[in-house]
Amino acid sequence: MTAINTPALPPVEVFESGDAALRVVASSTDREANWAAVHALAEWLDAAGADGVHGAVPTYDSLLVEFDPGATSARQVRAFVQLGLRQLEFTGARARAPREFSVPVVYGGEYGPDLERVAEQQQLPVEEIIRLHTARAYVIRCLGAPAGSPMMDGPDFPFPVPRLKDPRLSVPAGAVSVAGRQAVIAPAAAPGGWCVIGQTPLSILDATAEPLVPYVPGDLLRFHRIQPQDFATYAGRKLEAAR
Repeated sequence: MTAINTPALPPVEVFESGDAALRVVASSTDREANWAAVHALAEWLDAAGADGVHGAVPTYDSLLVEFDPGATSARQVRAFVQLGLRQLEFTGARARAPREFSVPVVYGGEYGPDLERVAEQQQLPVEEIIRLHTARAYVIRCLGAPAGSPMMDGPDFPFPVPRLKDPRLSVPAGAVSVAGRQAVIAPAAAPGGWCVIGQTPLSILDATAEPLVPYVPGDLLRFHRIQPQDFATYAGRKLEAAR
């Protein structure tokens, strides 16, 4: 493990993660600073490039740097990471201007089979759950499985949302779900144990495009309610940035 402290960044620790990766962890008490630091470092590593380094995958407060041990070494990659941190020491972890995506959602019923369950668990009316879910824009913190799911901080519910005791074998594409203090949209059908409170008719994943999804960490998603009879009106449209 290596600990690195820079004035413009939170404290950072670097760990070996198997034979072909390093894990970089920002370890301050400021969650926003941690998130900004690992994402800024990921962008720098991708832009700078280094022989044998395959890529950098950031999450909430950590970054996995993958490399080919036949082409480079953990020691060399560690030095590359340290160089990136030194560069960011002077520039700070500045984020690019986010784009905002507007996501229509049908809540409840066949589209959101767990909405009433979540309302009961939160001790709130169903309409209040919907109001809280649509009350603000959410920062996409990282991309998860399957297929680049946008992982976000969740709505301002009173309590964390428990996961399902028996996960579903298949959750449809477009499912809008919550668990713990997080929220997500499923770009593709997949098994899932999160509580599904609604579904968007928009197409999130484009298998013919690069990248497969139109958003990146740091972008914003805002949900708005539509009625079941409007689902077909939006079906087949692609998710696109509103600004």
